[in-house]
Amino acid sequence: MIGRLLHRAFRANETAVHELNYLFWECTTRCNLHCRHCGSDCFAASRDVDMPLEDFLRAFDTIPVEGRANPFTVVLTGGEPLLRPDIEAVGRALRSRGVAWGIVSNGWFYDEAIHARLMAAGMGALTVSLDGLQEAHDWMRGHPGSYARAERAIALAAGEPRLNFDVVTCVNKRNFTELEALHDRLQALGVKQWRIFTVIPIGRAADDPDMQLSDAQFTSLMDFIAARRKGGGTMKVTFSCEGYLGRYENKVRDVPYFCHAGVNIASVLIDGRICACPNIDRDAFSQGSIYEDDFFDVWEHRFQPFRDRRWTRKGRCADCPVWRDCLGNGMHNWHGDCTGVLNCHYAKIQDSP
Repeated sequence: MIGRLLHRAFRANETAVHELNYLFWECTTRCNLHCRHCGSDCFAASRDVDMPLEDFLRAFDTIPVEGRANPFTVVLTGGEPLLRPDIEAVGRALRSRGVAWGIVSNGWFYDEAIHARLMAAGMGALTVSLDGLQEAHDWMRGHPGSYARAERAIALAAGEPRLNFDVVTCVNKRNFTELEALHDRLQALGVKQWRIFTVIPIGRAADDPDMQLSDAQFTSLMDFIAARRKGGGTMKVTFSCEGYLGRYENKVRDVPYFCHAGVNIASVLIDGRICACPNIDRDAFSQGSIYEDDFFDVWEHRFQPFRDRRWTRKGRCADCPVWRDCLGNGMHNWHGDCTGVLNCHYAKIQDSP
């Protein structure tokens, strides 16, 4: 109980200070694949034009240099960021401002040549998605050959000592039974960090029963991660920041659950809207626009739904005995009319306070 009280105090202080240290830029919504779980519903011929680099930098430069967090990281996401022809110029512009940068990629275009160019442009972090072995991954990504391309990217990144690199896997009913084999394959490729998540029912995944684990499968997933962490090995396995997990908190994560969206994390979306992490309902929670507002002023003086979560005490969260530790789950679980949380991870594991 003392640990939980200390974490609540830490979280309250972080929220009061709300130091911005992690910024997503949804730099494109174009994508070469057609994934079953895409919350942004990205596609090759996106209706959104890629945001010009100059527009993003104009917003970024409102952050005072003297007060900027150190380290400060900008993550390019999408869509597929490597579809931008100016990706290296983006990286060099960010490095010239003294900030770290990275990308989230499906790995399709990531070969030896682009790896060398991105590293020369100062890339410091990379996340590649791998959603199972070949059949399961290609099924998820909607394009034959996706697994081979992703594995090539993983092998290149895992062999780069200058890179903060991890692999992310969306666990679903199709790949649930091959997690052990996938673990062994990633470890053989030299991966040091494997991050696992489940998908909430939004976007293309909303009406796809194959994407949703049963409660029993979700609990088994927690047991799998806990066992891999306890067993040691060269690869660290963690569960993502989706929600509070009760008795599994110290078994599947390095630190207790804390949704940093709007507290330390912001995003600039493809149309200029200012929000927290890009998976959050942009219609319900966007806080302004870089084309109408000063970005840093918005960060400092808005974002109240993220920093005061008392509004989440409704629906199934109203009388929850662990609400003070969960605060209504991750903000990406509140969509549409926001009358209730879409997923309750605590309920899935049938925990007790």
